[in-house]
Amino acid sequence: MDAIMTGLSFYGGLDEIGGNKIQVSSQDSSFFFDFGLAFSQANTYLSEFLQPRKANGILDFVALGLLPCLKGIYREDYLRHVGLHHTPQPAVDGVLISHSHVDHMSYVHHLREDIPLYLSEESYLILRALEETGAATFSEFLHLKKSFQLLPKVRGEGYTRKTIPVDREIHLTPPYQEFQVGDFQIQSAPVDHSLPGAAAYLAEDEDGMMVYTGDLRFHGRQPELTHQFVKKARKAQPTTLLCEGTRINSTGNTSEEDIQKKAEDVVNEFRGLVVVNYPVRDLDRLLTFYQVARNTDRQLVVSLKQAYILDLFQGRGYPELSEVLVYQPKRGWGMVSDDTYACQDDEWICSSDLDPELTRRDYRTWEREFLDQDYTINYRELQENPEDYIFRCDFFELKELIDIKPKNGIYLKSMTEPFDEQMEVNEDKVKSWLRLFNLPLLKGFHASGHANREEILDMIRKINPEEVYPIHTEGKEQFKVLEEDGIKVIYPTRI
Repeated sequence: MDAIMTGLSFYGGLDEIGGNKIQVSSQDSSFFFDFGLAFSQANTYLSEFLQPRKANGILDFVALGLLPCLKGIYREDYLRHVGLHHTPQPAVDGVLISHSHVDHMSYVHHLREDIPLYLSEESYLILRALEETGAATFSEFLHLKKSFQLLPKVRGEGYTRKTIPVDREIHLTPPYQEFQVGDFQIQSAPVDHSLPGAAAYLAEDEDGMMVYTGDLRFHGRQPELTHQFVKKARKAQPTTLLCEGTRINSTGNTSEEDIQKKAEDVVNEFRGLVVVNYPVRDLDRLLTFYQVARNTDRQLVVSLKQAYILDLFQGRGYPELSEVLVYQPKRGWGMVSDDTYACQDDEWICSSDLDPELTRRDYRTWEREFLDQDYTINYRELQENPEDYIFRCDFFELKELIDIKPKNGIYLKSMTEPFDEQMEVNEDKVKSWLRLFNLPLLKGFHASGHANREEILDMIRKINPEEVYPIHTEGKEQFKVLEEDGIKVIYPTRI
């Protein structure tokens, strides 16, 4: 099926973990599988405080090799602002988002709003949370805010700068229900991964069937999803399989059940504050530590951001908001307890005696709905009764330890190990914070979101495509063994 082979263009996801941007083309139409950030390429040039300039549109991203130089896919405001041509019609018929990790969807921000996005309902909810709660410059996923717009002043002469909100064209993809993208008939196939809503895709046109795995695993809380996908993909008799291989060099797995048992053993023997860091969008991991807290007579304390995500997922098998506690950090003037004062009419007044609305102004609109609730606590409670809590604290929340002042505590790391220079730098900073507060660092509480070598090869053999393209991997040579089974292994090159 040479038509499919020549219709694949790879702009990321090769010889690297993440950065998937794969264009599939027929004679008259095309679409992308994912449109994500490439960690390795970004970390070569950028850091937390060294980022591309919005004022330069897409030019910084293209110059650094982060975005492909393609016509007809980028937003008009970014193009025209720097004098580039904008085509009347989009050059692709859609982007299929496999899941809401940044290495698969982050650069959707730069796409024009009339390119339809196809994704699961759960992925939509996570993008909604990222868009609403995030502070990053480039985080317009579901809605585009047209920049560099001058509008007449309401009063007086002249113009004023404005951003104009525009809705993107969003299509939710129910499991295994066919939908049309250009010439292609497509089905979304739910799979298990380290956040809700991950999906593989089956795409068929007159030249044959193509399957894209996205990211998946068989050892999570819903392995039946991935097994069903494998059965459906095998039945479809695909010509081509685009297969992730993140852990193609790894054997063995750690499950959420393994983490829960190990954490319970540790926490049951400890009398003090338990601090844990796990990914904010990994609701399976939240569920794990919620169970750990329940089984050790503690309560799980989550951040405002995770409370927002959890609220969106109520009724989907995760804890109710009332079943966890939500931590209220200091914002602005920091008026969350009676040891902060404000000057009013030349008199210094305790925060607790001031109008509560003055405190609420320190918080963003989405945060305010979680304040003053029965489940909301602050550092005072953690300080006074540390043995009652498991406190989720990520890298950016370490400063809360200054207020909590843990006298006796432990830190459970439930994250992947660093795999780039910036992550190693951050890891060293975490260790410095832990030394400052005498918090022992305990590791081994992480379960990968990816299948291992044996599972990947077994999956490919069961699906039995004519050809397989290793993507999202640094171990593509490990796929070569499949040629003994009559499966052609193709190593594509990046455009």
